[in-house]
Amino acid sequence: MDKTLGYLREILSNYSDQHSEGRQLYRKLSEGNFTSEGDFVRQLNQKEIDFLNRMLPNEINYAKEERDEKRAHELNEVFELLF
Repeated sequence: MDKTLGYLREILSNYSDQHSEGRQLYRKLSEGNFTSEGDFVRQLNQKEIDFLNRMLPNEINYAKEERDEKRAHELNEVFELLF
């Protein structure tokens, strides 16, 4: 699995208990055979995109606060593809 998608899957696991969209995205990402973040994003419906648009900025900021620039950069790549 692409490293970016690995970061995204890890974060989505934190949202899978309380958010049906998070659970759905986690399952899609875990069960899918995506070669890149672009491949994954192209498979999303509007509801899933909206969820990621709400969630990712917080996760990117958290990564920056923790000085995990690599994670912040990788997650930002996904976020940019949503537009």
